Amino acid sequence: MTSKLEQLKLYTTVVADTGDVEAIARLQPVDATTNPSLLLKAAALPRYAGQLQAAIASAGQDLGLACDRFAVAVGREILQIVPGRVSTEVDSRLSFDSAATAERARRLIGLYEQAGIGRERVLIKVAATWEGIRAAEQLERQGIQTNLTLLFSFAQAQACADAGVFLISPFVGRIYDWHKKAKGRDFAGAEDPGVRSVTRIYDYYKANGYGTVVMGASFRNIGQIEQLAGCDRLTISPELLQQLADAEGELPRRLAPGTAGEPRESLDESGFRWRLNEDAMATEKLAEGIRLFARDQEKLEALLAAHA
Repeated sequence: MTSKLEQLKLYTTVVADTGDVEAIARLQPVDATTNPSLLLKAAALPRYAGQLQAAIASAGQDLGLACDRFAVAVGREILQIVPGRVSTEVDSRLSFDSAATAERARRLIGLYEQAGIGRERVLIKVAATWEGIRAAEQLERQGIQTNLTLLFSFAQAQACADAGVFLISPFVGRIYDWHKKAKGRDFAGAEDPGVRSVTRIYDYYKANGYGTVVMGASFRNIGQIEQLAGCDRLTISPELLQQLADAEGELPRRLAPGTAGEPRESLDESGFRWRLNEDAMATEKLAEGIRLFARDQEKLEALLAAHA
């Protein structure tokens, strides 16, 4: 029998959640995603020493530009291995500024194009705040496709679909973490709150004809991944990808178009903010996620400054 990873690939586009090109080459995903935390890890790898120095040398005293150049250098390396796309994230400190987010996204795309990489191979990651969603809506109209990240609530998913974003990344593991801590018990299988969240979003999108891609992210174990077999895409760490590659047994498809979903509903800004505010988990995890990515962005800037 083929491995669970090979079976998963029959239903779902598998994406590597890493900047480690050796792991990507070994596990052969279609796409790859990066974020400030993963870029910080990549910066510590000897194989990226040259790219780190080149990013510093070409950006002068502009540490933000140096970070963007390094992110693009890592993305370019990844794109030499994967046949699909790489996701590169806008500075999380811009999460509440639509204009600045869009401007930084355009700069990233420009740097990729200068490196010989067409925009059709890049997704720009943006935090799924109201401001981030508005920036993504503008970018999509300009031919720059986006990946809306740090997505924890159904309201965020609704707003992203109405904005016409290319892809969303609901964070399965972080939803699971919050509920496990809040309720003092573990969850498994279809009752896992993270799994239930992605399933609800997937069914809603398919039932209402939305083209936005659903890509589950932030997994804690392969059981969560197995429950979402059939989701459009899943972005998975090298460790869990390896566990799936080593695992045998049948992996049935769990998600498929045709399942009944909730009727379409559009949210204006006040409706979005109220729904998000009413979801304590989503409110806390979104704020925490932005803070954590911002801190890692600052650490990456400090690392680049130290090498200057």
